[in-house]
Amino acid sequence: MSEHFIKNIEIKNFKCFEDFKAEGFGRVNLIGGKNNVGKTAFMEAVCTNIFTIDLKTFVHSLSSIEYTRNYLKYINTKYPIKEFLEKANKFYTNSNCNIIEYKILEDNGIKEYLFKINNNEVIVNVNNYSFEVSRNLKVKYISSHGYTNNQLKEVYESVQKKDKEEVLYKYLNEFDEYIVNFKIIGGDKPMFKVDTSNNSPYTYLEEPYRDISEFGDGLKQYVSIICSLYACSDSYLFIDEIDNGIHHSKLDKLWSIILTIAKEQNVQVFATTHSKECIKALVTANTEDVNTYQPKEQILDNEEIKFIELGRTDGKIDSVIFDFDELKNEVEQNMEIRGW
Repeated sequence: MSEHFIKNIEIKNFKCFEDFKAEGFGRVNLIGGKNNVGKTAFMEAVCTNIFTIDLKTFVHSLSSIEYTRNYLKYINTKYPIKEFLEKANKFYTNSNCNIIEYKILEDNGIKEYLFKINNNEVIVNVNNYSFEVSRNLKVKYISSHGYTNNQLKEVYESVQKKDKEEVLYKYLNEFDEYIVNFKIIGGDKPMFKVDTSNNSPYTYLEEPYRDISEFGDGLKQYVSIICSLYACSDSYLFIDEIDNGIHHSKLDKLWSIILTIAKEQNVQVFATTHSKECIKALVTANTEDVNTYQPKEQILDNEEIKFIELGRTDGKIDSVIFDFDELKNEVEQNMEIRGW
C-alpha cells in the first residue's frame, strides 16, 4: 500500500468520541456497528484529518460535516461557516498523516479560535476571522444523501480525462443490461442512455436519453462511486452508507469494482454500512468471480482489506479491526460481529 495512506488515528472531543484510538487501516476499509455507535462520525473525523492541507481546507471540511448532516436545513441558505465552527466547538485528531486541533477560547469576554495544523498554530479573534474556505479537490466524500448533479458532473470529468468512459459503460451495463451509456447533457444534466430495441422494457420511449432521477438512488450511487474512484487517484474516497439504494444482489459487483479500481488508481477507501449483506458481498468480491461465483485469485491482499467494527464497552466507543482472512472466517462461520 502507499505510504501516504492513513494507518492510525486518535480522536478526541468530536461528537461521540471523547478519547478514541484505532490503528491498522488498509486500502479498503468497511466500517460497521450498531446504529448510533458513531460510524459516520468516525469517518468524518478521518476525512477531516486527511482533507486538511491548511487552515482554509480544515475549516471547509469541519463546516461541511454540519452542512451534510443537516442538508435540508441549509439547502436554500447561505453557507453559515461561523455557525458551523461555533457548533463544532472542539476537534482533535492525530494520525500518521496529520495532527489537527481546533477549539474556542473565551477569556474576559474575548472569544478566539485556536487552530493547530501539525507544527503551525494560529489564534485569531472571532471578529477578525475571514471565514474563508477552500476545497481539497483530490479527496471526495459521498454523504448518505448522495451527490448533487454538480458533484457528479465534477467526478465524471475525471472519467473523461482518463479516457475511461467505455469502462464506466461496461460496469453500468452489468448493473442494468438495458443501460448502454451515460453523459452529462446540457452542461449539468446527468443522463443514462437506454436500449430501446424490441426486447427492451424501454421500447415505448421515443428519446433514449433519460434523466438520472428516473432510475432511483441505487444507480446514481453506483455511478457516483465509480466516477469518484477515478477522481481520487493517489488520494482518498469516503462513502457514507455505501449500499444506499443498491439491491443486495448488486453489492458483490459493486465491491469487485471498488477493489479493482482502488488498486489500479491507488485510492484508499473508507465506507460505512449497517448491512450484513454488504459485509458478505465484500468477502465474495475478493474471493469469487462475481459472474460465475467460482473461486478466483484475490484482487487485494489480506492486509489491504479491513473491517472496522465499532462498539461500546462500559459506555465508551472502542473498535476491533479484522483483516480480510479474519473477516472471511467470521462470515463463513456465521459468527456474531457486533454490528450484525
